[in-house]
Amino acid sequence: MENIIIIGAGKSCSWLIKYLSEQEQLPVSIKVADRSIDVAQRSVDGHARCTAISLDILDSSVLEEALKEASIVISMLPARFHMVVARTCLKLNKNMITASYVSKDMGDLHDDVKAKGLTFLNEIGVDPGIDHMSAMEVIDDIKEKGGKMLMFESFTGGLVAPESDDNLWHYKFTWNPRNVVLAGQGGAAEFIQEGKYKYIPYQRLFRRTEFLKVPEYGRFEGLANRNSLAYRSIYGLEGIPTIYRGTLRRVGFSKAWNVFVQLGMTDDGYQLQNAEEMSYREFVNLFLPYSPHDSVELKLRHSLKIDQDDLIWDKLLELDLFSRGKKIGLKNPTPSQALQKILEDKWTLNSHDKDMIVMYHKFGYKLDGEKKQIDSTMVSIGDDQKFTAMAKTVGLPLGIATIKILKGEIRHKGVLRPTIKEIYQPVLKELKKFNIDFTEREKEYLGYNPDNLS
Repeated sequence: MENIIIIGAGKSCSWLIKYLSEQEQLPVSIKVADRSIDVAQRSVDGHARCTAISLDILDSSVLEEALKEASIVISMLPARFHMVVARTCLKLNKNMITASYVSKDMGDLHDDVKAKGLTFLNEIGVDPGIDHMSAMEVIDDIKEKGGKMLMFESFTGGLVAPESDDNLWHYKFTWNPRNVVLAGQGGAAEFIQEGKYKYIPYQRLFRRTEFLKVPEYGRFEGLANRNSLAYRSIYGLEGIPTIYRGTLRRVGFSKAWNVFVQLGMTDDGYQLQNAEEMSYREFVNLFLPYSPHDSVELKLRHSLKIDQDDLIWDKLLELDLFSRGKKIGLKNPTPSQALQKILEDKWTLNSHDKDMIVMYHKFGYKLDGEKKQIDSTMVSIGDDQKFTAMAKTVGLPLGIATIKILKGEIRHKGVLRPTIKEIYQPVLKELKKFNIDFTEREKEYLGYNPDNLS
């Protein structure tokens, strides 16, 4: 019997728990641990082989006791807590797996983890995760045929499914709202295009987008992620002329979101006073010049040059931004926290809504003297509010890789990403059984195409 412990029982766990509990190839016992026993019990409800436990990871003796009998530990905690679990796993000689990025501290454990013959697999969710694996499958195939990579672009978006798309923004929160509100902050977006380094500062980020079309799902826009350059070494693409990673939204989202950026509403660096009784209208007025005569609406339109018949204006009205009755209701929030409150009123998924994950890769390469391009797309739509597309694309890769490690089919040791063929091939093969599959199309190689940029 293999003992699996999942630490953290949040929304992304539904598919993970379902997949592991239904395994017939390997006898497993699963413990789902959370600080809240109620949350853990809701997660395991109806699943065989699963037990809910309460766990405070900051109590080292309690954590060690909980992990003592584990064959492998799956950390579904917020990224800042992974190192607490990782150091305990190293001490107790336990394999570990997470969906989060490899932090510097995690990477520094590589030699010690490898020396103990352990596997600490990270970045095995959706983004990072499925993006790595699907990209490396094509990149390795191109290289094995003798091709030379010229371009790699990759975009992922967590969006609302078409059948649930009922607002002018064509967007609802399908993951952590705070991350959405703060997206793009913390430094300029860095990438390389046709051998030229490019930087997009935060205040210009939402006005520099690339348009993409996904068959059957229409047009999207991609905006740059913060640092694409690190993926040259991760993907073995040192020297590639173009590499760019970004986030997908429906066309028009970024231009409207830029209103909040320009006003300063996404700032997280200071607190607002007297916000508990502050109306949405008063919140907007904080960022506009004083006028004894002009209305808040007029001042905003004049400040940002928005015409009254502009669709952006309709999008702002749809959010009830100028409501006198609706209150922020938060004590000393930052501007970004107040904005998040306003958006959650309108962009929270309804009980009948479904979410959608969209991924789009572009591979440009040279083979036998000819320049070629492959575009690869994947769309996954959620079943319901529990078994969402986000939970599916995060949880299934984690669950599949967990079983592969326990069965000895993934043998690499150390702190790893799923960019190794031994990892990505079997995981991608298993994902196809759940309709997580990529459609590849050969296209004329265009390279840098300024007509694609808005």
